[in-house]
Amino acid sequence: MDWIKAPVRRTGPGFLASTAYAPICPCNNPRDNRSSNMAKRDAIFPAGRHALYEKHRYSAAIRSGDLLFVSGQVGSRPDGSPEPDYEKQVQLAFDNLAAVLKAAGCSFDDIVDVTTFHTDPEKQLNTFLAVRNKALGAAPFTNITAVGVNWLAGFDFEIKVIARIPQPA
Repeated sequence: MDWIKAPVRRTGPGFLASTAYAPICPCNNPRDNRSSNMAKRDAIFPAGRHALYEKHRYSAAIRSGDLLFVSGQVGSRPDGSPEPDYEKQVQLAFDNLAAVLKAAGCSFDDIVDVTTFHTDPEKQLNTFLAVRNKALGAAPFTNITAVGVNWLAGFDFEIKVIARIPQPA
C-alpha cells in the first residue's frame, strides 16, 4: 500500500499541528489504473426478466471486483405481478435470485450476506425459514438480517444478497 505524508491540523486543548501518514485510496491514486475500472458499473441480468428491471430502472445485480451485489428479488410471476400464495411467492423470489446468481457465474454457495424484507414477519417466519433452509441450509451459514416492513410494492417478501464471485480454476 502506498502512503502519503499529509499535514493534519487539529485544534483545541491538547492538540498540536502535526504531520501524519495516511494510505492512498486506490480510487484516488493516479499511479493505480484500477481507478477507471472501479467507477464503471458491471450490470448483470438473468435471461427473461429485463422488462421488470427496465420498467423500474435498476439492475438485477452489479459486479464490483469479486463481489456481486444483487438487488432485491421478489416472487413475481412472468407478467411481473406478485404471486398471491406466500410460500410460492418466497420460492419464486429464491428462484429469481438463483437466476441472477447463475447469470454472474455464482450459486447459493457463494452468498455471504442476506437481507430479507417481510410484511408480516411474525406470521411469515416459519414459511420463509422452510423455503430458505432448502436453498441455504448447509453450513457454514450466511449471515442474515430480516427486516419487517409495511410495503413492498404489492409483494410480501423480498431478498437481497451479496455474493463472492468464484475465481476461474
